[in-house]
Amino acid sequence: MSETIAYPVRSIALSVANLRETLGWTQAELGRRARFSQSFVSRVERALRPDLTFADATRLLEAMGARLTVGVSAPFLADRELQRDPAHARCTSHVAARLERDGWQTASEVEVGGDRSRGWIDILAYHPDHRLLLVIEIKTEIRDLGAIERTLGWHERESWVAARRLGWRPRKVVGCLFLLATEMNEDRISDNRTAFSAGFPIGATELRRIMSNDAPPNGARAMALIDPRSRRQQWLRPSRLDGRPTPAPYVDYADFMRVIDMRRRPPDRRRLG
Repeated sequence: MSETIAYPVRSIALSVANLRETLGWTQAELGRRARFSQSFVSRVERALRPDLTFADATRLLEAMGARLTVGVSAPFLADRELQRDPAHARCTSHVAARLERDGWQTASEVEVGGDRSRGWIDILAYHPDHRLLLVIEIKTEIRDLGAIERTLGWHERESWVAARRLGWRPRKVVGCLFLLATEMNEDRISDNRTAFSAGFPIGATELRRIMSNDAPPNGARAMALIDPRSRRQQWLRPSRLDGRPTPAPYVDYADFMRVIDMRRRPPDRRRLG
């Protein structure tokens, strides 16, 4: 890799000149201390050395007691680490398989956004007969409801373009929040009943009708619970907010991970005693 500095040349030129003048040094003095000629220092300070290397810039700055640092401003990457969580992956594959079984076309981790912000829609699902598009956000834990709503809103806006890239031509879009069916998530929903009722007025039962084209979407968002280990035909589970009387199958995220880990682990066939 070349050591040549491109964009930072002007910034370094200004820093060298300002620091030298603050110290009260001449260009010749700085050159002597850094083992460069006065003309070299002059050309650096006037940004006339486009071939300035990191090594030479470091020598100039360190001669004045400064350090050259390089920073990178990373783009916003929405929930990327959370999407690689094993429980999240298990939920995503479960939802996609169920939808495809019902005649939906699906795409997972659909990239959206531009240079400074980049996100991934967990699942984009399209029914060619109904021309309905589901923008699905999957969460194993509820950490920040406001952030969930903002992300889902962004994904809903971007979903039209993303769908066309996939060759889909939707007429309507429904944003969906699917939560891992845990008692902890149920408690968070209950504790924030007003916010969830306003933000996600479509429950699991109504969403099933919408997905079957029995009820037109009303433009609102939907919320349902899911259990990726369940084989029930009605795989969208209502929350207690929708009147579900039975408890969730898992206490929390850790309980779900314990269950799937136990099922993956081979049985211990060693004899006791």
